[in-house]
Amino acid sequence: MANKTGDREREGFEIAEKLDQIKRIDENWYQVKAQSLKKESWYDVVLTERGYNCDCPDAHWRQRKCKHIWAVEFSLKLRQQVANQTVTIQPINLESCIFCKSQNIKKHGIRRNKSGNIQRFACLDCKKTFSINLGFEKMRASPQMITSAMQLYFTSESYRNVQKFLRLQGVEVSHVTVYSWVKKYTNLMEKYLEKITPQVSDTWRADELYFKVKGNNKYLYALMDDETRIWIAKQVSDTKFSADVRPMFRQAKERAQKRPKVFITDGAHNFMDAHKKEFWTLKGTKSIHVRHIHIQGDKNNNKMERLNGEIRDREKVFRGLKKEDSPAISGYQIYHNYIRPHMALNGDTPADRAGIKIEGDNKWITLIQNARKSSSVDRS
Repeated sequence: MANKTGDREREGFEIAEKLDQIKRIDENWYQVKAQSLKKESWYDVVLTERGYNCDCPDAHWRQRKCKHIWAVEFSLKLRQQVANQTVTIQPINLESCIFCKSQNIKKHGIRRNKSGNIQRFACLDCKKTFSINLGFEKMRASPQMITSAMQLYFTSESYRNVQKFLRLQGVEVSHVTVYSWVKKYTNLMEKYLEKITPQVSDTWRADELYFKVKGNNKYLYALMDDETRIWIAKQVSDTKFSADVRPMFRQAKERAQKRPKVFITDGAHNFMDAHKKEFWTLKGTKSIHVRHIHIQGDKNNNKMERLNGEIRDREKVFRGLKKEDSPAISGYQIYHNYIRPHMALNGDTPADRAGIKIEGDNKWITLIQNARKSSSVDRS
């Protein structure tokens, strides 16, 4: 019996090492491809209170841990090893003179503005003094005030309420200025972050919700990774069931550098059509489209409904948007993915789970300064 168990373990490891042999439906349900060459079939491996169960004959009749269960367990370990390989975005350490690029610099007092204090430096080589405000050049408000305003806006407050908050801090700006901050830095961070590939799972979800733009109904389509809950792609359309959502699917493939093995949606036909044209393939393992999901039970889209609830709560404060390309949507996507801790992820952000770690006490400043530095390198 020990030899049989060892054989099953070895065969399970060989299955896990192959591509397109295991499909993750959700965190408790996997499908493993049968190794028979007669016809293509899949066995369900489901996590229960007693451990994994498989519906293959070996597990059913012999009541033993089959190679398919071993394959799932090995696959989970391999995926965890990949997840530990993170991209770390660290706060910018300003260590060189802006004139001669020398690193022989020291702190040289504080430049005091109405909007905040900025550290000054002195270069011991060229003897010049300077201040560095990377990402916030020529801004009257301090980085702390600007990022506090963005945090307030994407959590619960309107532009005018953010303006009132800043006034209490001694910063006099209009609500239009707050909007310009959100627009400027959302565009800057979005261009930077789209270059970083998140490590997503093989199961994706999509759904839509309606909101108003200038009083007219629009539909926001969102596509999310099931395991990390990172919001991969989005699209705004005029209609619900007839909208062509293939651009969002193509955006997701480019962003993740892969296509899903399992795709979960409701029964809308435009999801089915886009899945066939963008995710389905004649080569390799075909992507499964799970449709007609329910609120309760094994086949549900509750994770997407949670994201919809986040957006809906924020949209109540928006009281409708003025433009389809409003920075509020892209900005909230950044906030959801990189800034907001999620209870369902034990306090991590989706980016943390997708192998993108943002460090620093103020993640907004870390992202903005790295994005500004990256844009400067791209232009040079």
